[in-house]
Amino acid sequence: MITLDTLTHWLAAPAESEHLEFKEAKQQFDTTKLLRYCVALANEGGGHLVLGVSDKLPRRVVGTRSFAAAADLNDIKSRIVDKLRIRVDAVELMHPEGRVLVFDVPSRPVGQPLDFDGAYLMRAGEDLVPMTPDQLRRIFAEGQPDWFSQAAKQGASADEVIALLDTQTYFDLSRMPYPTTREGVLARLSSEGLIAQAAGWTITNLAAILLAKRLDLFSPTLARKAPRVVIYEGVDKTQTREDKPGNRGYAVGFESLVDFVHSAAPQNRSIEQVVREEVKMFPKQALRELIANALVHQDFLATGASVMIEMYADRVEISNPGTPPISVERFIDEYRSRNERVADLMRRLGICEEKGSGVDKVVKAVEGHQLPPPDFRVGEVRTTAILFSYKEFEKLDRNERVRAAYQHCCLHYVSNEQMTNQTLRERFGLPANKAESVSRTIRDAVEQNKIKIADPEQSSLRYRSYIPYWA
Repeated sequence: MITLDTLTHWLAAPAESEHLEFKEAKQQFDTTKLLRYCVALANEGGGHLVLGVSDKLPRRVVGTRSFAAAADLNDIKSRIVDKLRIRVDAVELMHPEGRVLVFDVPSRPVGQPLDFDGAYLMRAGEDLVPMTPDQLRRIFAEGQPDWFSQAAKQGASADEVIALLDTQTYFDLSRMPYPTTREGVLARLSSEGLIAQAAGWTITNLAAILLAKRLDLFSPTLARKAPRVVIYEGVDKTQTREDKPGNRGYAVGFESLVDFVHSAAPQNRSIEQVVREEVKMFPKQALRELIANALVHQDFLATGASVMIEMYADRVEISNPGTPPISVERFIDEYRSRNERVADLMRRLGICEEKGSGVDKVVKAVEGHQLPPPDFRVGEVRTTAILFSYKEFEKLDRNERVRAAYQHCCLHYVSNEQMTNQTLRERFGLPANKAESVSRTIRDAVEQNKIKIADPEQSSLRYRSYIPYWA
């Protein structure tokens, strides 16, 4: 039941979400826009569109006259049913500051995305955008056995299960003693849902993709999901030095994959001269987290596509099939996985970090090496994370400096701290006489609405601190 207490709780929310949208709509709200928002909210599991509330922080009730007449309200509810084939309730709340109108949008039917004039919509920040192909595939696959539960091999004997899966590494990673009998091994794998007994043993896709000694012994489809490492001689794809496709399951081959990528990276000459020891260009912790993220968060329903790790002379690009369910700007503070089953098992095997901590560690490791900020890019069918080689502060362009400031600000915020000129200057490894250069970067970040002043009443530049724009 939606009440004034519910509204008070919503007003205190730090940010809008895919389930909650505020609009002022003081006089009216466009009917087409309302229908589009209903589609987007329904496609993402349902939610609420609240009219009569400012959509900028600090939120306050401003009142709305939209659909004020009972006939208008009944008419718009009928139009929603006719156009979208879903029933949306409308609740009027009489707040002391004015009338608030809440549209309570249900979730779409299972396995059926909603469209408006042929457009399957979802929210992306302040905008409504078409759903991506992988999101639509996931919806259409609802109600069917998920990809991880499907059979990679059926009718396998007990000996074949042990031969095909690296059970020793599984127990080592799980920090459990290896069972004394074959039946004990099978029982443990079965309890995890990795295998199932039915006319022999069925090895699931989850078991194969994580524990296979050789993916190509299962199927060409699974073999193509193995990560691939390509090392180039220069800064483009003109000359390939090494092309190394993987073939082992993600869990059993993860450490050797990370070691190989890290060893292939060039040395960071600038840091090496200071610490007098060999230091690789890219911190191993950052590579580890980004490779794990790419493996876990990929779209497993995409065919003929795999995780790619491409090493250039000045950067490494780690990409996976699929697009993320959250904005790249919220990678540091939010977490949502499309593959929670594989994420959970990878965490328990010690390969992934706790929820939401992976990108934090990437940014922290990059800052410790004083590298340019990592970049996260979303294409039509792939998501790419990029680590860059060392650059002096003076050689960073404006966008790189602002991105570094934003990530540094987010990192402090999730640690219950606030960024200052001093902390950002230390992040760049700059002396105190470079404070003005850092102040200029902070001003640019504020102007681009990436960060904001924590206390707007603080007039002293020296004592100002900053928080992310969404905080």
